[in-house]
Amino acid sequence: MKDSFLAFLIRVKHFLRENLGAPFILGFQVLLAVCAVLLVFGFSFLAEGVAVTAYFLLVVGAVLQLICFVGDSGEGEVDE
Repeated sequence: MKDSFLAFLIRVKHFLRENLGAPFILGFQVLLAVCAVLLVFGFSFLAEGVAVTAYFLLVVGAVLQLICFVGDSGEGEVDE
């Protein structure tokens, strides 16, 4: 059980190193869930600010993912 959890953590660490935008996109998802909870409890003014921050994280994450994608697309090519 412990070995499988350690292997999972290693895979997650490797994934986050390969995908630079992943932490930002995960942060976006967490903040979006926080916004939903804030709206349920009636804190719409606070939820709006958190939502703006969440969307900035989404934009940064998407741009970083695009950079990683474009950078990885040229690695497999062979020069003749």
